[in-house]
Amino acid sequence: MVSQPIIAAFQQAGQGHVFAFYEQLSPEQQAALLADAAEIDLTEISELNRTLVQDNAAAGIDLSDLTPAPYQALPKNGGDAAAWAEAKRLGEEALRAGRVAAFVVAGGQGTRLGYDGPKGTYPVTPVRKKTLFQVFAEKIRAAGARYGRPIHWFIMTSHLNHAATEAFFREHGFFGLVADQVHFFRQGRMPAVGLDGRILLEEKHRIAMSPDGHGGSLRALQRSGAVDLMAREGIEILSYFQVDNPLVRFIDPAFVGWHLKTRSEMSSKMVPKAYAGEKVGHFCAQRGKTVVIEYSDLPSARQEETDTAGRLRFLAGSIAIHLLDRDFIRRMATGADALPFHRANKKIPCLDADGGALRPEKPNGVKFELFVFDALPFARNPVIIETDRADDFSPVKNAEGLDSPRTCAEDQTRQFARWVNARGASIPVDSTGLPPFTFEVSPLFGYDEDSFAASWAACSSPPAITAGLVLE
Repeated sequence: MVSQPIIAAFQQAGQGHVFAFYEQLSPEQQAALLADAAEIDLTEISELNRTLVQDNAAAGIDLSDLTPAPYQALPKNGGDAAAWAEAKRLGEEALRAGRVAAFVVAGGQGTRLGYDGPKGTYPVTPVRKKTLFQVFAEKIRAAGARYGRPIHWFIMTSHLNHAATEAFFREHGFFGLVADQVHFFRQGRMPAVGLDGRILLEEKHRIAMSPDGHGGSLRALQRSGAVDLMAREGIEILSYFQVDNPLVRFIDPAFVGWHLKTRSEMSSKMVPKAYAGEKVGHFCAQRGKTVVIEYSDLPSARQEETDTAGRLRFLAGSIAIHLLDRDFIRRMATGADALPFHRANKKIPCLDADGGALRPEKPNGVKFELFVFDALPFARNPVIIETDRADDFSPVKNAEGLDSPRTCAEDQTRQFARWVNARGASIPVDSTGLPPFTFEVSPLFGYDEDSFAASWAACSSPPAITAGLVLE
């Protein structure tokens, strides 16, 4: 019987309890349990149990020898203007040659926003209420037209939202993109284990599985065949970003150029932290390597350190925008330089030994996660460049307050106002740059300041900017 080798392997690994209720299941339920089990690398789980659950349960983050990581400052902040111009030229050449593709991590749901559906289907723009996916698709369309080469788009979904995401794109005609240049694949999953290392069951026919973290994207790219597709299409660089940030400039020629001119295998954007305790990772140097230390892991006293000019010493904040070489992705996914897993103690609903439901009130198990920024120490010549927060970062994470739909829509409107005023429109704005009315610029008209300026110059007469206007 097909099931016997899998069951025997679990029994041999000391995880045979996963099939304790197997004979009680319907054929369909048996197939579901076997499918979950087939995803699990038992050797990997055994090693994680040894290193993270048992021997190393109390180990912390290594914070020794940390210094602020160097970065390429923007010209307005003292950076080399000629070097930035050269980087932009190199990046534009790469885009015209079709060497760059986009990659969005889109496995999440809109639960925190009170929204039932994939987060990428959430409406975010101030007037038309375009979804995150539509904003990104139009940026890709516009950049492809600008550089004369279509840009492939890789979209990592989850088991939870894969079907809904694909259906959403089909329903909207892929937002004008060529369907065979949009590539969907699922994020990997890992089983949750109890504090004793035993794999937990969610139901009698379901293992308690969870996504393997954004760092799992590198393994998923390789396992899905995306890396092989990149090689066939001549794509050398993947532009990584997360689905909740409509402001993101993921087609950024200067960023691509810095990546190329420094021969970097992995490059990252930073923003200067707004305040000491801002909840972003910190780019640091540690014994010759570039690392990211999460805000929750760097003591507040270190976060508040200042330099002689009174600026925060650990200033460079990570905003999850990276460039990755194709061969580096393959090496991280298949070679000895594998990303380390992190342990997260969680309250995990599961079954007890008798099949009864447990709803724990305190952490009862461990989930294993990979972080994409953990690839930085393995990369050759990693480079970090500064970017303007106002042009690259305004995520939608919370229903209200900071990083909410309201703050994101306002940040988009500020950007649009800045662009039109730079072209001589002179619309009024308050002290934060927000105009007294809402309007919108489609990415098809301008997805960054340069493309906007080109479209504006091509108008027979300057558009009158009024409430509710959409430039597209």
